[in-house]
Amino acid sequence: MTSHPIIECQHLAKYYADGDLETHVLSDINLTVNKGDRLAIVGSSGSGKSTLLHLLGGLDNPTTGHIKVQGQDINQLSVNALSRLRNQSLGFVYQFHHLLPEFSAVENVAMPLLIGGTTPKQARLEAEELLTKVGLGHRLIHKPSELSGGERQRAALARALITKPACLLADEPTGNLDHRTAQSIFDLILELNESLGTALIIVTHDVELAAQMDRTLTLIDGQLSS
Repeated sequence: MTSHPIIECQHLAKYYADGDLETHVLSDINLTVNKGDRLAIVGSSGSGKSTLLHLLGGLDNPTTGHIKVQGQDINQLSVNALSRLRNQSLGFVYQFHHLLPEFSAVENVAMPLLIGGTTPKQARLEAEELLTKVGLGHRLIHKPSELSGGERQRAALARALITKPACLLADEPTGNLDHRTAQSIFDLILELNESLGTALIIVTHDVELAAQMDRTLTLIDGQLSS
């Protein structure tokens, strides 16, 4: 069986047109991410880091260029096929947790499995197991409003990783936390990267965190440089 890169993009560009004015956010981005890779993307505010992450995750469409996730050109997929691919192959973590407030921690984490067709009993079992692994075994039935900032981000991380995705896409995952909590969440991300073999692409402005990754790329004037 041929082994594809987890994510591969070629000549990726994104720009917005407003009448005769074109605003170029990204230009000629070429990137390959393989199993287990740990990549940080850094750059100034407004440099297009989040836009790039959204394109790689199939949450937005490029103006030109191609993105493949596990060998599939995501621009050629139907809406349903792309949703399935995202559910099975990609995990997302943001600066803000985006947990659903009316559901408990274990219900939030189980949701991607339920969407993917896992039985409720099995989904809950796996969610409990992963929440215990991230240190929230005692907070399973608590709702997001009853959790601390660090606990919410741990739950969000568990939700992103519950499907054992091939790649975790994280957009400033520790940006809303104090330094000590941020480092503990980051350590947890690296630990789960090791144990699950999940590739990591992390967008961050924190150079200390970026330095702990295997590779750092800088986004300047819409282009990536090492």
